[in-house]
Amino acid sequence: MNIEFREASVQDAETIADFVIKLTNEISELSTAKAFELDLAITTENCRALIDNGHYAAIIAMHENSAIAVVTISQTYALYAKGKVGVIQEFYVTPKYRKSGVGSMLIEQVKNYGKQHKWSCIELCTPPLPEFESTLNFYQKNGLTPVGGRKMRQALV
Repeated sequence: MNIEFREASVQDAETIADFVIKLTNEISELSTAKAFELDLAITTENCRALIDNGHYAAIIAMHENSAIAVVTISQTYALYAKGKVGVIQEFYVTPKYRKSGVGSMLIEQVKNYGKQHKWSCIELCTPPLPEFESTLNFYQKNGLTPVGGRKMRQALV
């Protein structure tokens, strides 16, 4: 299978938004976490603005001229990490391509991107367990290590 990877541009915002909505819907359906209410038009515009302002990046996996997976990433800073940290914000592989190796190749793309940007590490938050135990296993198989804690949130707007 010939998979091509490319960094997304603002023209990819709707594709990214569509995949992120599919991801959040899947998380909501499989767990009790109903924390997402996303609209395609608003999410697309938010994605476009974040990419355009350099606050957000994405890598898209393509097969036969169709997007089949996406990872969105951002950069932050932490003293515990000795500087720059890459954060995987969203990671989605279309169901047809899961278990094909595309996800692992996409993680490698993130690692390469991080090395180019001199990140000390990459981090992410997995969806709720135990519903997403296979997701945790996937990330561990690809070199990420649990460091404890759970994602917490308080809405400000």
